Amino acid sequence: MSDAPLWTSAEITAATGGQLHGAPFDIADLSIDTRSLKAGDLFVALSGARDGADFAPQAFTAGAAATLTARPVEGGPYILVDDALLALNRLAAAAKDRSGARRCAVTGSVGKTSVTQAIAAGLARAGPSHAPVKSFNNHIGVPLTLARMPAATQRAVFELGMNHADEIRPLSELVRPHVAVITTVGPVHTENFPDGEAGVARAKGEIFDGLAPGGVAILNADDAWFDLLKTAALTRGAEVKTFGADVRCDAQLISFTRTAAGAVIGARLQGEPLEFPLAQTGAHWGPNSLATLLALLAMDVTQDQALAALADFAPLGGRGATQTVAIEGGEIVLIDESYNANPLSMAAALNTLGAHPTRGRRLAVLTDMLELGEDAPRLHAALAAPIDAAEVDLVFCAGPLMAALWDALPTHRRGGYAPKAESLAQVLMKAVRPDDVVMIKGSNGSKASRLVAALQSVAGGAPG
Repeated sequence: MSDAPLWTSAEITAATGGQLHGAPFDIADLSIDTRSLKAGDLFVALSGARDGADFAPQAFTAGAAATLTARPVEGGPYILVDDALLALNRLAAAAKDRSGARRCAVTGSVGKTSVTQAIAAGLARAGPSHAPVKSFNNHIGVPLTLARMPAATQRAVFELGMNHADEIRPLSELVRPHVAVITTVGPVHTENFPDGEAGVARAKGEIFDGLAPGGVAILNADDAWFDLLKTAALTRGAEVKTFGADVRCDAQLISFTRTAAGAVIGARLQGEPLEFPLAQTGAHWGPNSLATLLALLAMDVTQDQALAALADFAPLGGRGATQTVAIEGGEIVLIDESYNANPLSMAAALNTLGAHPTRGRRLAVLTDMLELGEDAPRLHAALAAPIDAAEVDLVFCAGPLMAALWDALPTHRRGGYAPKAESLAQVLMKAVRPDDVVMIKGSNGSKASRLVAALQSVAGGAPG
């Protein structure tokens, strides 16, 4: 990328329709949070529980170049707009329009953040690229990511998330992707959909509403909602590319073989045999890798660049990252799956735990899966089956919903139960032994990450 500023004050005022107060300025980046703001950033003063303009003094103290705000502020130059979020969206649209970047958008009930970041790794090998930081996938994170895109960007990827219907559509219409990926559809956020997974599938299919003419839709042919999603894509004029186990798939998964360094994928790509390594151990990375590969090829990344990126792409924090943690008498392996959870991702994580080599025991530490509606107790109890298939030795549960799983477990698998994650920490720390493999997973709101932190605090986690 060049040393040119991300935006000048003249460009921002033109894009947003705002008025500049104070001296002209250039910015290097955008921020909505004074705690992470860097010198030279534009502070976008969004309104939430508090008016973001209240934090303008802190922003200027931290080195903000200016503020984008819906009311006058003191401490430095600002651009006055009617609505800061609307102005951010207008700036995002201007970023898209000024760049000739080819754009990819990713959604799905499971794996969208990891697949987005794996695609980002491949795009970075092919030239100037852009991607979200963390899981910026909502009505704020997507326009913020787009507005941050430098003019010289050649390729970009965006993650689109939702909790309700009609949330992905405006995000897709803002991004206008040339390539749209749906990893899979499952029982996630079902409390917000009267017709359950069917409603979730239709909401995910909204990603095609903003697809650019001649766009490519990449779909999981093994998904129960494939036909619905394929119809939605074709209705929007998309070229459909598929991944899955069926021989008719554009990218067919034939084998997933774990190795000491991760795994090796056996596949057929457009009918031709292909084998490549991954730095991932979870079996769900079989289809995820093929979705990534198809997306990168559709984004004009070479196959060699795509495969090199997949070979190097390690699990993200909270999404399968593995650590060794020293404890009295030895060490344990800690698999951190604490960022989020739903029935599909729980089953995948348990499968990974069951396949992990160990001289000791396999321990599953599970906190509540949220937003599952009235079917939540049954879905939690049903985890007993993948736990059994994975031959987990002990299960530790935290949360009122996990009580249903606790009741469904045989006595010999019950490691401990607590109403909250914090209350389970001491029980877990006393139970672990040298050579154990411990997998921790739960929804972000049920605080599974606190159990990860508790184990890491024993002696500090070292990446494994």
